[in-house]
Amino acid sequence: MNKTTIEILHILAGLVVAVAITWAAAWSYPLGQDVIWACGAAAMVATVLMGVGPLRRARRLDQTTRRSEA
Repeated sequence: MNKTTIEILHILAGLVVAVAITWAAAWSYPLGQDVIWACGAAAMVATVLMGVGPLRRARRLDQTTRRSEA
């Protein structure tokens, strides 16, 4: 498995966890559902944005590795 795939899986795992926590929080406090989902959405966007840098580095490393193997 290459580094790019691993980074994508990390981002997806972070999104799954964010959705699960947001869903549980919204379920447990229905009066605050709107605010909870807004905060959860912000956390999901932050998860993706924080994953962009490592994803770009992993892609660059994979490309460099592929060139050196050829």
